[in-house]
Amino acid sequence: MNAIEGWLADYAPQALDTLKAFCRIESVSTDPAFKTGIEDASRFVATQLRDAGFPLVDIVETGGHPAVLAEWCAAPGAPTVLIYGHYDVQPPDPIDKWTSPAFEPTIRNDRLYARGVSDDKGPLLIPIIVAKAFHSLHGKLPLNLKVIIEGEEESGSPHLSPTVARLKDRLACDLVVSADGAMWRADLPSVTVASRGLIALEVVLTGAAKDLHSGRHGGSAPNPIRALTQMLATLHDAEGNVTVPGFSDAVTPPDPLILAAIQSANFDAAAYFDSIGAPHPDPLPSGAELLTRQWLIPTLEFNGISGGYAGSGTKTVIPASASVKITCRLVAGQDPEAVKSAIVRHLRSVLPTGYAMQSLDRGPGSAAFALNPNLPALAIAESVLSELLGAQPLRVAMGATIPIGDVFKTHLGAEMLFFSFSTSDEDYHAPNEFLRLSNFRLGMVAWARLIERLAKA
Repeated sequence: MNAIEGWLADYAPQALDTLKAFCRIESVSTDPAFKTGIEDASRFVATQLRDAGFPLVDIVETGGHPAVLAEWCAAPGAPTVLIYGHYDVQPPDPIDKWTSPAFEPTIRNDRLYARGVSDDKGPLLIPIIVAKAFHSLHGKLPLNLKVIIEGEEESGSPHLSPTVARLKDRLACDLVVSADGAMWRADLPSVTVASRGLIALEVVLTGAAKDLHSGRHGGSAPNPIRALTQMLATLHDAEGNVTVPGFSDAVTPPDPLILAAIQSANFDAAAYFDSIGAPHPDPLPSGAELLTRQWLIPTLEFNGISGGYAGSGTKTVIPASASVKITCRLVAGQDPEAVKSAIVRHLRSVLPTGYAMQSLDRGPGSAAFALNPNLPALAIAESVLSELLGAQPLRVAMGATIPIGDVFKTHLGAEMLFFSFSTSDEDYHAPNEFLRLSNFRLGMVAWARLIERLAKA
């Protein structure tokens, strides 16, 4: 144990107190009723950064909730690393499902329970405390460090991209390291190297100008529900594979080590279907097949279909319109706009005569994230985790979407490394969110080693 790690061990009780204070702040970004909590959290983070030794700390307006920026660049010739995190949290609902109050941090079995403790207040606080250790012992960092902490991640980060674009000179760096994210499983060390992108659209089909009596007009008038379901059935084959021409044309091969991780993960397919409460398909796919679909295959999902009467009882009506909400998870190589255009083009090609179709864009979408498998910083992070956890970490992907990698790549030209010490089973976004305090302590040592080794890279 070196001096920095010894300082962190001694400081662990104070670090826990700071984390508890952070988690008491009700910084819910999606509900205007928590505006004061958002303001308090941004000020709290700024104060922690100043106390850690950052000479330049600003709370920056974004057009939405403020972001906190910090700079400590006093190591000429050393790399510049930008740390990303977020101080906002999900709503605590349903309140009655919490064992202890959501905003009153409570320790049970070496776990700290509180809303936002795992996503992302605990992981975010770790590198700030590590910077404080360097400041306390050496008065300086071994590299140049910048920080951007947003307050809108839980509401889709609507202002992050324009903010990074506007401040790109100030945020310029050699590498972005995200304190947000999570290890895949508590029993397996892992590093996330890919996540899927996202597009969303809505398609509306219109027949007659108004709802019609199904007796008077049945069999002669257009029925948008019937037509829409026929059109949607052409988007997949019998196995659920997307059949839209051009949908997957630009997909690039994944990191071979992700494929190796899938084969070695021993993912239990039966347990997966049990956990989601679904009957087992016959034949049961292998765990490797399921992980491949979840991580590496683009999807096209129907999130909701509406049209006609949906109340109790019966209403004999032919609806004037029907609609479907669609989202797609994208993989590396797919362009969000090109995929969206391919879907709309295909649906128009199978549109029956006698109907009008309208497509509604539900946001610009985000491209998939894929880390360069040969990035030196990735090898450094893996070596740190291997030392501390006793096993080589698996390179894993996530089926969900984290748009920040694309944001930083586009505006800063920098790769982004995930280095978080939460795990995916810690009930973030659900009641009784928790953080393993063993990982909070381990994370401080890991971040200290990462910073020291990146400085020499």
